[in-house]
Amino acid sequence: MKRISLLVFFVSLLGCKQTETISSKIKDDVTFLADDALEGRQTGTDGEKAAAEYIAQRFEDLGLTAKGTEGFYQAFSFKPKTDPHQEVNYIVKDGDSSITGTNVIGFLDNKAENTIIIGAHYDHLGYGAEGSLYRGETNEIHNGADDNASGVAVLLDLARKLKSVNTGNNYLFMAFSGEEMGLLGSNYFTKNPTIDLQKANYMLNMDMVGRLKQDSTLAVYGVGTSPILKQVVKANNSKFKIIENESGVGPSDHTSFYNSDIPVLHFFTGQHEDYHKPGDDTEKLNFEGMETISSYIFDIISDLDDNGKLAFRKTKNESEETPRFKVGLGVIPDYLFDGEGMRIDGISEDKPAQKAGLQKGDIVIQLGDSLVTDMMSYMRALSSFNSGDKTKVTVKRGEDKVEAEIEF
Repeated sequence: MKRISLLVFFVSLLGCKQTETISSKIKDDVTFLADDALEGRQTGTDGEKAAAEYIAQRFEDLGLTAKGTEGFYQAFSFKPKTDPHQEVNYIVKDGDSSITGTNVIGFLDNKAENTIIIGAHYDHLGYGAEGSLYRGETNEIHNGADDNASGVAVLLDLARKLKSVNTGNNYLFMAFSGEEMGLLGSNYFTKNPTIDLQKANYMLNMDMVGRLKQDSTLAVYGVGTSPILKQVVKANNSKFKIIENESGVGPSDHTSFYNSDIPVLHFFTGQHEDYHKPGDDTEKLNFEGMETISSYIFDIISDLDDNGKLAFRKTKNESEETPRFKVGLGVIPDYLFDGEGMRIDGISEDKPAQKAGLQKGDIVIQLGDSLVTDMMSYMRALSSFNSGDKTKVTVKRGEDKVEAEIEF
């Protein structure tokens, strides 16, 4: 897959110069991937191809071996879904409106029996593809610095750290495309692996790890997918307020590997008001926090280095229990909040919450007749309403309780 000229073009636009003397290139990697020149890295576009070329070059510079189907690349073609519930069709004929995405795969061969898979998706929404939450009048580039140039930058930093240590496993580093369209790249890899998946030890996934907050809250999902993981996550933590979730199923690429009976851990610093909007830019990231997360994941890998192949354990699929609802408040929940109620992390314009005067930081404690104690009880309460219904919402604002009228 010859893409050198395309990469050179974009590098010249950015004035980006590789420097071997910098110990951590996290900021450099995010800056390149989230620049306007890559036009949001939507799957199948020139910007996605330039990002793939950049990542492949970084893999090569780090001394990784190519492990795609064509060098570092694993291309997959698919026909976009018209029904969100249908299976994606990867088998397409030329000229039938198919899109081609590319996974980028590098391998660190320690001649070990088993392989750890470390992954992060690099695609995003281009000028505002399906999934964009931007409501402006014109298309704008969705650079996806946090989502998910941040995860790719941490992946590359881990590759640098693991080059000559922790040799009890091999390492497969994967930058996925097609995640925003439905975990397509990771799903394709698990059905068309370039290693023996029976020898896959466990999978680590980083998606949106760029905005560590002042309270250092870090979500770690999948701790129930192997009996040892909860202990290891806790034992190696000295800097984070960890929010654990046992389930191996979630809206990112780790799900594809969990569904292949591979233990997983997924790392996430939380949603924010710029999620899936043009404002998700490089200057808003916490690079020191990203380096701390990289070191924490490295410590987990080090702790597990001599544990052999981890046992896989099925977890409860919480998404199957999630209530369905026809209306919304128009808020971004704080998924990392572990207090009582549902904390609002952002307010969408011209939606019921804004019209009712709710504010960022408010904690919803009652919706209608239902008490709200956590995210699940909030969703259950919301599921009982239809468009046009009116009800009262009670929030905790600082030390005060505030009641407001909501119309859905």
